[in-house]
Amino acid sequence: MAAAGDGQTQTPTPTPQQEPEPVAGAVAGGGVIAKLEEEWRKTKEHAQTYPYVWGSYILVYGGLGAYLAWRWRKLRRTEDRVRLLQDRLRKLSAAEESQAASASASTASTPSPPQQSTSGPAKPASRS
Repeated sequence: MAAAGDGQTQTPTPTPQQEPEPVAGAVAGGGVIAKLEEEWRKTKEHAQTYPYVWGSYILVYGGLGAYLAWRWRKLRRTEDRVRLLQDRLRKLSAAEESQAASASASTASTPSPPQQSTSGPAKPASRS
């Protein structure tokens, strides 16, 4: 810098512009994009400034995501297994019904044996 009286004249230096002027097309439709780019830049600077914070974010939320994906897959496998068992049970039930229907049709011509009571065999009388 020149001091007063040393014979050097001070010429003003033009200051460079930091941000370019926006283009007319970018202003009309780029407001959202410009805002997103600014947020991305801020986030990137924050991540570079505080890498351990962002590492912990990745670790926690990545672990949570992996756990949820594992549970979701396990749920899907369980549902598939239940559907398979229900289908087997449905087929078994239909087969038993058809056997019972054919058995009742063939035994309709023959007399049925006497039915026992549902309470089971008679109990012997107790001695008192």
